Amino acid sequence: MTEQGGTARDPEAVSKFVEHFAAQLVEAGLPRMPARVFSALLASEEGVLTSAALSEELRISPAAVSGAVRYLGRHHMVSREREPGSRRERYRVHGDQWYQALTNREAVIRHWEGALREGVAGVGEQTPAGRRLAETLAFLEFLEKELEAMMARWRTQREERFGGGG
Repeated sequence: MTEQGGTARDPEAVSKFVEHFAAQLVEAGLPRMPARVFSALLASEEGVLTSAALSEELRISPAAVSGAVRYLGRHHMVSREREPGSRRERYRVHGDQWYQALTNREAVIRHWEGALREGVAGVGEQTPAGRRLAETLAFLEFLEKELEAMMARWRTQREERFGGGG
């Protein structure tokens, strides 16, 4: 065990958490390697690790790390940055990664809404398919509105609980 900020950090417990949380993310639909990399970053002291550190900690190839961070970057779950004074890249998970991921999902929901509107018009609003598509559209519109309000409440709560910054 090592001391970190006054509390003991148990590497075995950290490793167990990483694998357990990654398994939960996989169960929810995230691919296995991105789930493991994300969990390792989330559990790291600074929320930032190099490819070499991720490779060593997770016992995976640098290529696996690269593919995982590419996936996570596309979904706004991690960001890439240069290691100060080096050409090496490191990967960072931010305190607000869930907020960012959900915020980016709002754009996806809006695209789906547009496609559903076209679908309703195409199949006919009064047909069984049209009603089903219209109900799906109404659900997504409801979800978008609720997400917007929920995210505003979260920003307030986060500021009260954790202060600014990420």
